[in-house]
Amino acid sequence: MTTAAVDDVSADHGTTGAGRAFAWLLVVTGAAGLLAAWVITIDKFKLLEDPGFTPGCSLNPVVSCGNIMKSEQAAVFGFPNPMLGLVTYGVVAAIGLALLAGARFQRWYWLGLNAGTLFGVGFCMWLMQQSLYEINALCLWCCLAWVATIVMFWYVTSHNVRHGILPAPAVLRGFLSEFTWVLPVLHIGIIGMLILTRWWDFWTG
Repeated sequence: MTTAAVDDVSADHGTTGAGRAFAWLLVVTGAAGLLAAWVITIDKFKLLEDPGFTPGCSLNPVVSCGNIMKSEQAAVFGFPNPMLGLVTYGVVAAIGLALLAGARFQRWYWLGLNAGTLFGVGFCMWLMQQSLYEINALCLWCCLAWVATIVMFWYVTSHNVRHGILPAPAVLRGFLSEFTWVLPVLHIGIIGMLILTRWWDFWTG
């Protein structure tokens, strides 16, 4: 399926809508991120109540959610990071539901969504770097949030480029009309390779 088929609603009277497939993509990625944030938040509270608590996703020395939750990076803004996800992923899912109901938004709204997903993907990539090379542990629920954020960022950006909300040359708009899926696949693939090579001895031992 081409990206044009995923998102086939054009601009009208200064507002822009979206196709059902794109709207569902926002709902699904928002729900996936919300689920990850919810589980991590609950486990974080349990860890605060009982320092000896072991989260269910702490499977081995590498896949260890507990080590992630105990790190300074887990509360960058002074509160647990997943609490931010509870709000932001919920907003994305709500936007997707609104689009399914036929909502159309002004240019500033789409730019705001793009800025939010850009912040989200940048923050996730920083957390990924910290997880792999500073904390030396991996959280599976965090990985789910990373994937959800990457997918929503690239598809929101593609939507905005193809509808002229973000200025871009015709060749880029043409590429995104057919091959948007390449960008998140490549992005996620690179992260997968980093994870594989970071603990190569452990995976193959």
